[in-house]
Amino acid sequence: MKHRHELRRHERPYGRTAYGFTLLELLVVMVIIGLLAGYVAPKYFSQVGKSEVKAAQAQIDSIEKALDQYRLDIGRYPATEQGLAALVTRPTNEPKWQGPYLKKMAPPDPWGRPYVYKYPGERSEFDLYSFGKDGQPSGSGEAADITNW
Repeated sequence: MKHRHELRRHERPYGRTAYGFTLLELLVVMVIIGLLAGYVAPKYFSQVGKSEVKAAQAQIDSIEKALDQYRLDIGRYPATEQGLAALVTRPTNEPKWQGPYLKKMAPPDPWGRPYVYKYPGERSEFDLYSFGKDGQPSGSGEAADITNW
């Protein structure tokens, strides 16, 4: 009867053990990963753009509520010249101001630009909007304007 290690030694081809992967196996795995990334990446990045638009809409809604609270206290919305800063710091000659109406200054839109505020508005009582990803008026898709009207 043979010992265990003698059996193992004879079962191995040429007395060597193969460790790791061959170059061909690694190339096949790399091709599969590349195909998956090519399929998933465009879908992921389109979702990022949609989430930026949703974030801008949520910020506009939040600022709009603060503006409505300001109007309840003062009797009108802040003038265009006062801007959204009137929601955080008391404007001069406003004794009815009960703010701050926002905890901190209004954030920039998701693309890093300030929101545009106009009172009186051209489309509604006040206009509050972002020009979208391209920073230009109008546009479509992610470049479309995000507004309160």
